[in-house]
Amino acid sequence: MRIWKKPISIETLTAMHIGTAVAHLGMEFLEVGDDFIRARIPVDERTKQPYGLLHGGVSVVLAETLGSCGAASAAPEGYRCVGLDINANHIKGATSGWVTGVTRPVHIGRTTQVWHIDLHNDAGELTCVSRITMAVLAPR
Repeated sequence: MRIWKKPISIETLTAMHIGTAVAHLGMEFLEVGDDFIRARIPVDERTKQPYGLLHGGVSVVLAETLGSCGAASAAPEGYRCVGLDINANHIKGATSGWVTGVTRPVHIGRTTQVWHIDLHNDAGELTCVSRITMAVLAPR
């Protein structure tokens, strides 16, 4: 069952992030399904911490971007979604290639949404799990 209440595509997601941290970090939107969004981020000089690993904060940027895009697109027209809380458990470091994330809703309610995000390295190994809670704001 398709959950989106607003138009959503790889092209619209990419266009809305021109000139933002998402674009600066090299994040790429890959797929929009009936109930999920997939994107990836490179593990390179823009995204590594001093030990040569993908910076944990960059993993959270990927997770928050995915969850926020999902929430915004699943909210009724005219409604906005803003983050209330995000957590991330870093499972395995990534030193090269790409880290790919997929978000799916846990709860889509009238005033809040909860989204789960799994991140994997190029070998398919789980690198991070995250959950974001979004407030759904009615039009002013």
